Amino acid sequence: MRDELRLLRSLTGPFPAFDADLTPNEPRELFSHWLRDAIEAGVKEPHAMVLSTVDENGGPDARVVILKNLDQRGWHFATTDSGPKGRQINLNPAVALTFYWPALGRQVRLRGMALQAEIHERDADFRARSRGAKAVALLARQSEVLGSTQELEDALNRQHHRLQEEPDLVAPSWAVFIVMPHEVEFWQGDSDRRHHRLRYSRKKLGWVRERLWP
Repeated sequence: MRDELRLLRSLTGPFPAFDADLTPNEPRELFSHWLRDAIEAGVKEPHAMVLSTVDENGGPDARVVILKNLDQRGWHFATTDSGPKGRQINLNPAVALTFYWPALGRQVRLRGMALQAEIHERDADFRARSRGAKAVALLARQSEVLGSTQELEDALNRQHHRLQEEPDLVAPSWAVFIVMPHEVEFWQGDSDRRHHRLRYSRKKLGWVRERLWP
């Protein structure tokens, strides 16, 4: 496998220019610019991000989730709080988010605390989901051992029937989490490996920007 992997090229470029001196004073604005750049460049699922958590034993865990919103409070995502993600966050709200847009050679890493949004935000998010996504969430059995495909189909059919009877139904375990970062790093790759790194750190008086060695 090693030889096969060595034949695969990475960071071939060309990539956008990056000037740390022209970046905004807070990371949310720069992130918004980069996300829009990824959308305009045709990056598939540019709002996909890796959510990293730790379990009750301190073991790391990670999975890909979707960014649902970005506002002055932070980065939003939604999940069931009865599944592994929700349980781990409720036990230890320290999390990390990672975005990667290979076509632009860009990566963004965030570290911070995840807190649950208000109930009305949770309800609005759930009701905006597709019928299929709602049915899966209503199962409330994420990551449990599944006996058979038929067992899943039968359970989903029951939830679809519930949704027909109660179209405004919201899964009690549904939650919207907001990650409020204390550190955000922007990484602009370079074909010659002279990568640009810019870190924002939250201090008492606001955000501090620092360039980092590649």
